[in-house]
Amino acid sequence: QVQLVESGGGLVQAGASLRLSCAASGRTVSTYAMGWFRQAPGKEREFVAAISWRGGRTYYADSVKDRFAISRDNAENTVALQMSSLKPEDTAVYYCAADRFSRRDYYRVPKEADFGSWGQGTQVTVSS
Repeated sequence: QVQLVESGGGLVQAGASLRLSCAASGRTVSTYAMGWFRQAPGKEREFVAAISWRGGRTYYADSVKDRFAISRDNAENTVALQMSSLKPEDTAVYYCAADRFSRRDYYRVPKEADFGSWGQGTQVTVSS
C-alpha cells in the first residue's frame, strides 16, 4: 500500500503562485498514473490534473488549464502541481492520488474512480 503526503499549501493572494508536492512512500509510484483533485467547502471533490505513468501525457480540468502544471519525478517518487495566477475559486483542499492499476494508459481524462490511493490533503486558500 502506498502512502501519499501532500505539502506546499497555504494562504496566498489572488494572482500568486504555489507549488504543491506529493511524496509517496511504501512503494514506487513510477508505474502509476498520478492525479490531483480538490474539494472546496460544500462541494464535491473534483478533478484538477493528472499525469500518465510514463509522464508524457497530462490532463487538466478546463478551469485550471494554462494556469496549472503537473509533473513527476520518478527518481524521487514525487508528483508536483505548479499553480499560477491563482484565483479565489481555487480555494480548496488539494489531494494527491495514485491510480488503482499499474501501467494503465488513458485515452480519456482520468476520473476519481480510477484512483485508489489518496493523501490527506493540503489546504490552499486564495484571498481576493
